[in-house]
Amino acid sequence: MEATSQNKFAYPLTVTAADIDEMGHVNNVVYLRWVQDAAAAHWNHIAAPALKKTCAWVVVRHEIDYLQPARLSDSLIAYTWVGDHAGAKSSRYVEIFHAVNHTKLATAKTTWCLLDAVSLRPKRIDAAIFAVLK
Repeated sequence: MEATSQNKFAYPLTVTAADIDEMGHVNNVVYLRWVQDAAAAHWNHIAAPALKKTCAWVVVRHEIDYLQPARLSDSLIAYTWVGDHAGAKSSRYVEIFHAVNHTKLATAKTTWCLLDAVSLRPKRIDAAIFAVLK
């Protein structure tokens, strides 16, 4: 599932009581939220305001592997980067680590579709947009 990139974006996380399920660890749905939050934070960090006005992203597929549990008050860090693309779709990778002991907790590969922000129709990822993502 993993691809590597030199341009990983770091997104810090802290586990809250709302993240914990009846098993006493972070619920699997919360990891998906974190994957999406890390992607949004990365886009907001790298994309110029003009680009954000013309482009929007939607998820079309998530793949996630849960490796270790996270628990209440854990400090975590999600690293994300963009992989390859074809047409309007691109792959994004996320790895979530415990910030203190560096244990890898989860890995995810998500397929995103680029949309024209006005028409909300799929839009080809051109070289200029991909250059921003890389």
